[in-house]
Amino acid sequence: MNGTGIGTSTIAQELDRLQHIQMTAPPIEKQEFSKRISKATQLMQTQNIDAMYVHAGTNLYYFTGMRWSSSERMVGCIITADGGLHFIAPRFEEGTIQEFMMLEGEVHCWEEHESPYALFFDILNQVGITKGAIGIDESTPFFITNGLQLVNSTIQLIDAKPITAGCRMSKSANELRIIQAAMDITLEVQKSTAAILRPGITSEAVVAFIDQAHRQCGISSGSYFCIVLFGVDSSFPHGVKKPKALDDGEVVLIDTGCMMHGYISDITRTYVYGTPTAEQSRIWSIEKATQQAAFEAAILGNPCSDIDDAARACLVKHGLGPSYQLPGTPHRTGHGIGLDIHEWPYIVKNNIETLKPGMTFSNEPMICVPEQFGIRLEDHIYMDENGANWFTQPSLSIQNPLNYQ
Repeated sequence: MNGTGIGTSTIAQELDRLQHIQMTAPPIEKQEFSKRISKATQLMQTQNIDAMYVHAGTNLYYFTGMRWSSSERMVGCIITADGGLHFIAPRFEEGTIQEFMMLEGEVHCWEEHESPYALFFDILNQVGITKGAIGIDESTPFFITNGLQLVNSTIQLIDAKPITAGCRMSKSANELRIIQAAMDITLEVQKSTAAILRPGITSEAVVAFIDQAHRQCGISSGSYFCIVLFGVDSSFPHGVKKPKALDDGEVVLIDTGCMMHGYISDITRTYVYGTPTAEQSRIWSIEKATQQAAFEAAILGNPCSDIDDAARACLVKHGLGPSYQLPGTPHRTGHGIGLDIHEWPYIVKNNIETLKPGMTFSNEPMICVPEQFGIRLEDHIYMDENGANWFTQPSLSIQNPLNYQ
């Protein structure tokens, strides 16, 4: 016998149901990007950093509102400690850069045969920075950092993570609303996915359904990512080369999410198609208890490592582990989420970063039982002034994993 909501519907019926579920939140407006620049400059001044370079990608978008993908060419922005914005781009991209620009800034261009690294230091000279420390966005490719160092070794290039992470780790109310809406959509997709399962369905067919399901809910880009694993495949946290089709009595692990206004959702549900065995039920119950122990350890002012420690202590209490040993949890308990699916803070042993309001992170202390199955229950937490909160409520039981009334 299947659990509640599992194998009860058809693809057509569920796509029709999802078409009527439209959840959204307003995108980030110009004023908020300006506030982010102000916060960055305050941190830069506190830490005696004269300027910071943010490269094309999520850091460039976070601070300036400009969406631009990283490539083999240097495209980014120098943010000076007084709040000045100086964009760097190839000359042939100047018009497009102007079109994508949300915050006012000067655009500095280089021709294809010229050095963008020399241009970088020319810009610094123009604004009076000839010595001191320049923060480099931690996601900047090595070829750019290396190119800068070869041109000028007198200016110190340092890791800008204290600035980038210092800003991005604390989500605003607007960011939280967007993430919540994306999570709500993915949870509905998870419900529909459980409903359309049947013996013999392939992982590829379920992945395709999940992508279409996200689109039905108004996410035009579909799934941001998708992992669908059945049976023994579920014991490999991020999947196998050739996923198997579903058989009766097997564990089903589905990990997926979508992107709304650049922000990402990420939810994993694990259950059994058919009647769970005693061992499947036992491990599932331990996973739920471990996830709850991690949640209860998320206390403002305490280090992120406390959450991971609490999860592993719970596993040991139930005879699993210790540490990363299997059967047990082979990876950290969680990761931050926002514009990147994995970002700060990381919920892992020895991370002394303290928990603060605005932080958002996953709680997923997956249990892997080699050559049998894996159970991962993944929901995300956001911290506010009162402590930890769930974006989505954890699964109630192996027989009611989608929390039907």
